[in-house]
Amino acid sequence: MILCCGEALIDMIPGTTETGQAAFVPHTGGAVFNTAIALGRLGRRVSLLSGVSRDLMGRKLEAALRESGVSEDHLIRSDRPTTLAFVELQNGHAKYAFYDENTAGRLITVADLPKLGTEVEALFFGGISLACEPCADTYASMLKRYGAEHAVVLDPNIRPGFVPDEARYRARLKEMLAQADMVKVSDEDLAWIMPEQSDPQAQAAALQAWGPAVVLVTRGGDGAMGLLPNGESVTVAAERAEVVDTVGAGDTFNAGVMARLDESGALNKEALRKLDASTLAEALRWGAKVAAVTVSRAGANPPWRSEL
Repeated sequence: MILCCGEALIDMIPGTTETGQAAFVPHTGGAVFNTAIALGRLGRRVSLLSGVSRDLMGRKLEAALRESGVSEDHLIRSDRPTTLAFVELQNGHAKYAFYDENTAGRLITVADLPKLGTEVEALFFGGISLACEPCADTYASMLKRYGAEHAVVLDPNIRPGFVPDEARYRARLKEMLAQADMVKVSDEDLAWIMPEQSDPQAQAAALQAWGPAVVLVTRGGDGAMGLLPNGESVTVAAERAEVVDTVGAGDTFNAGVMARLDESGALNKEALRKLDASTLAEALRWGAKVAAVTVSRAGANPPWRSEL
């Protein structure tokens, strides 16, 4: 089982009423939630570890998990409200305004963490949950507690405007990246993490030197690159798609890559540390295919395996 650890929230997507008035339509979302949903729809055994409210929107999140085959066994429930993310689309690209104070997801603590059983084989961390305290420190503690025993995949999904203390965030993020087996970053994330480097290949190599065996870099329409443990790089082209919006694109790319690695028996610590070019290239191509379907429709709506 892949355990996705991080935020579950409601994306408020722009729309219009029947009378033509501007409106926001609630969609389940959150980077880690989207990844879990996509993994479930791709037929993998997956569970979500997140703080989820018992309110109306929290019940909407739980229903979406059930519909996509994601286990709710690791949810941390409370009566605090659900995080809302209002989305503004600019040329198909999403900009976010988060309402996250005192929410069910943000205020989980180390004391809330469940004990993991042997059914959990890999851990995925990411999203705004790695930037917002106290939950960021909680997930960092979770990684310290279980990272040595499980394959660890991490996507920081950096949003600089959401970081209240950059120095503190950078220190925590570097420590978590060093414990990961595979890291996925966008080209923008990579430039933010490694500002002293200008070349993406050099940036990826510098990130790999921190500890992760595999570094994946997504480059939008230019496809994706993967840096293998031996330093060799693999590139794949982006899948052609009629883009409606990019909400959830990176999240479903992550799910596609992990799903294919899981299918091939490579989503474990030993295999990731010995990953070969052909296995990674196939996983990257599958991730690109999954993401292409997601960007072709509104909101984070990952494809089912039967659609592929």
